[in-house]
Parts: sequence; structure tokens; C-alpha cells
Amino acid sequence: MAELEQNQEYDWIERVKSEGAVPLLEPDNCPKGWASPPGDVFMVRGPEYLKTKAKIPGGDYLLKPLGFDWLRGPTKISELLNNPKNRVKRALEDEWSKGHKPFVWAFNLQVPSKDNYSAVAYFVAVEPSLENSLINQFLKGDDGFRNSRLKLIANIVKGPWIVRKAVGEQAICIIGRALTCKYSMGENFIEVDIDIGSSMVANAIVHLAFGYLTTLTVDLAFLIEGQTESELPERILGAVRFSELDATSARQLELASGGSDGDLQSSLPTRFWKSIGQGFSHLIHPGAQESSSNSSTSYPKGAVDHDTSNGDVIKP
Repeated sequence: MAELEQNQEYDWIERVKSEGAVPLLEPDNCPKGWASPPGDVFMVRGPEYLKTKAKIPGGDYLLKPLGFDWLRGPTKISELLNNPKNRVKRALEDEWSKGHKPFVWAFNLQVPSKDNYSAVAYFVAVEPSLENSLINQFLKGDDGFRNSRLKLIANIVKGPWIVRKAVGEQAICIIGRALTCKYSMGENFIEVDIDIGSSMVANAIVHLAFGYLTTLTVDLAFLIEGQTESELPERILGAVRFSELDATSARQLELASGGSDGDLQSSLPTRFWKSIGQGFSHLIHPGAQESSSNSSTSYPKGAVDHDTSNGDVIKP
């Protein structure tokens, strides 16, 4: 009976996963869709990392995959889980009304473009986090702590050479130190709105990749960086793979009644288009990014994970 009740409680997860406009497919064959890639395709800090710099395969995720949305809107898209028309928000509220207490994580990548796009990955915890866990510290910490710990691992699984060269084999960065992040929290969710356009180099790379969007397969993993022995090995919160998306297939965002959210930001500022040429110069001449004395690009201190012992290509 307990197993039946648990299965019924988790049914909503499978429903949400399958209801998005982007179809859920198998990881090894997901054209125009999304999937949950195996954790072992990502390398994370191992238990002896502080002594040996050794990394290990990522293993099982801490959170369950819940969904993926590819959206477009009249203004920069943010605070999706505060929007009562959001499909994940509605499903989450329904579960809480039944006495179930899942907790949703949303990572909203605000894509720099002439229009406003967002690639949104949703994950869910069905059990409360332990009081002394790193997840709990992250949820209860301030934005400064979150900005210093939230890590992204990005991998171009398939795509043209120029994009793979720009991103690297497996790019790693501390998101909040490289990009502007906005954290929205509620009793049953946390959403991280990640403004890729806030970094000249990052938005240049993404703008380049956007031109090849229909040919790309991309893996993204989110984790909280382990910085002490007790916080190792690192565990991945969740990861998403999306493949061969099309800008025209992005679903129009449904705004809450009353018009645009007051916190929604306007389209990319003119300075992005003025800086795009400079950004591409760093892609064409990657050595300029690593030069300590001659580089015209300055990265925020601590933004880049300098773990190069396993041959990772590190980008901000």
C-alpha cells in the first residue's frame, strides 16, 4: 500500500515531464527534444580533490528531472515560478494542496538574442534536505553565498567545430561570479534567473551558438561547489540535455493577468550589439583570454573553476 501511494505521489512528475512543448526523449536520440543525460558524463571534484585535484564521474543526481521549457516573451523572462500560469507552478501548487511537499528548483537561462528567449530546466526534491547538508546551506544562505557556490558544467555533445572550440570540451564556471543571477524563493521552490547577456564573452559565445541552434546538442549540469573536505565529493543537483532546438518553436510565455510582470527586464541593451565584435575577437584568438598582461578582457575574480588537472577546458 505504501509503495502504491508513493507511485501515485510521483505520477505528477512524469506528467509534468511529458507535458512541455519540447518533447521528452531518450538521451542518445533526442532531436528537437530534451532528456536527462547520465551523471557520469560530467566530472566533479572527488573525495580527495583538495589533496590530489582528482575528479570523478558525477554519478546519480540529488534531484529528479521535472521538465524543460523553451520560451520566448515580449521582455526578458524571469520569475517563472511566481507566475500562476506557469505549468510547473500549477502542478506544484496542486501537489501541495494534496498534502505532498515537493520542492522545485528552476534554472532559467536568459538567452541573449534580438528577441527574448529562455531555456528553463526544472528539477524536484521529493524529500526534505538534511539540516546540515550543502543544499540546505544554499537554500538558507544569502545571495553572496549562492553566487560563490552555484556551479555550471556545460558540454557541447554535438555541434559544429567553431561552437565546440568556443565552449570547450567541458566548460565549468561559478555562475554567480561570471554572470548576473537573480534568486526567487518561495515555500516550495527556488528559481535562479541567469542573465547570460551580463557577460560580454558569454553572450558572444551564446550568440554564436544561437546561429547553429538547430544543429546543437548541449548538456548542462548544475551543482553546488564543494570547498571543504566535508563537502566532497561533489554531487550534481540535476542536469539536462537539449538537442536541435529551433527559435521558431519556442513557446510564447503566458503572462499573469494584469500585463507584464514589473520585474521583467527589457530586451538586450544596445551595448551588447556594440560589444559583440570585441567578444568574437576573443573567440577567434582564444589565447587573448588567457594572457595575464595583454588581454583586454577582465574576468571577475573567482568566476572560473581552475581545475585543469583532468584536461578540462575552462571558460567563464
